[in-house]
Amino acid sequence: MFNTSYIEISKSALKNNIIFLRSYLGNKIRLSSVIKGNAYGHCISKFVPMAEECGIDHFSVFSACEALEAFKVSSGSTILIMGYIGYEEIAWAIENDIEFFVSDLGKLNKSLEIAKKLKKKAKLHIDIETGMNRTGFQARELKKVREVLKSNGEYLIFKGLCTHYAGAESIANYVRVKKQIRRYKRVLRGFIKSDLTPQLRHTASSAAAIAYPESRMDLVRIGIMQYGFWPSMETYIYYLSRNNVKINPLKRVLTWKSSVMGVKRVKRGEFIGYNTSFLAPANMKIATIPVGYSDGYSRSLSNYGRVLINGKRANVIGLVSMNMMIVDVSKLPQIKKGDEVVLIGKQKNRSITVSSFSKFTSHDINYELLARLTEHIPRVITD
Repeated sequence: MFNTSYIEISKSALKNNIIFLRSYLGNKIRLSSVIKGNAYGHCISKFVPMAEECGIDHFSVFSACEALEAFKVSSGSTILIMGYIGYEEIAWAIENDIEFFVSDLGKLNKSLEIAKKLKKKAKLHIDIETGMNRTGFQARELKKVREVLKSNGEYLIFKGLCTHYAGAESIANYVRVKKQIRRYKRVLRGFIKSDLTPQLRHTASSAAAIAYPESRMDLVRIGIMQYGFWPSMETYIYYLSRNNVKINPLKRVLTWKSSVMGVKRVKRGEFIGYNTSFLAPANMKIATIPVGYSDGYSRSLSNYGRVLINGKRANVIGLVSMNMMIVDVSKLPQIKKGDEVVLIGKQKNRSITVSSFSKFTSHDINYELLARLTEHIPRVITD
């Protein structure tokens, strides 16, 4: 294999997570697998067929570009664009039954115009502003939205009414999220009174689905949890305490591996790596790993990160460079070139988690680190 590292994607772990989510959220609620950001670093083209084999038939993406990637490998699942779709891409979406969020009158009117030209219905999800102040129709625009939908039923399908919560993973946002839920329900009542009932009511992400049961509605947009990660420690603790359990029901889907590039000895008092960020406090043995920030291993992990080699943790020392990092292997007498290195995942009875990176650096989060994994790293499906 012409690569310096590779990522394993566990089908059995994904299946475990989907089974848990279905049982916990209820079988009546439809799951939409969120695969934006290259499926959170797991690779859309690999992940979609695998998820379909595990029973998923609905995928949510950010852009038309991601929708196209998913469309090429999907076996007929519903694909929903939650974010950006340019006017020139709307025709493609309508022609291929791709559903998409509409959050402004310009896009609503353009969708109607194109649907009329194609003589095919556009499947729209009306995105409403409830308090995140990012995207979504303002309250003053909703009367016009209802008028357009009601008078153009032969061209527009009111597929969904949706919104997004501002930080459901943190208790600090509790009051704000509760206000958003109330605003959504108020807007929904307004549509229903106008004889406009969406086929799907959906507002919940992974965090909201766990912490705010009333947000689950008809469909839940599950992102981080399907990959085996909790949205935050607060969400995880809430789940454990609420359900009086002690075992994490989720399994990590992703494992990132490389190998030892070389081993050498460095004398006490020598600087290691670029600049002068690490001075050898004693005679040391070090190993080079052919992974750097160009692969997605953050430079902020310089002198903080950990990897696993031969079942032992090895500290990253010196600056993480573009294509390489250096680790301290002074306590690994049997280490040699070619030995397996685990950057994320398990090796023997130890593990390196994505969430542990935030403990090292104080600011990186699961989402960011996963999405940062570059596309040139091969993904291999296991079990």
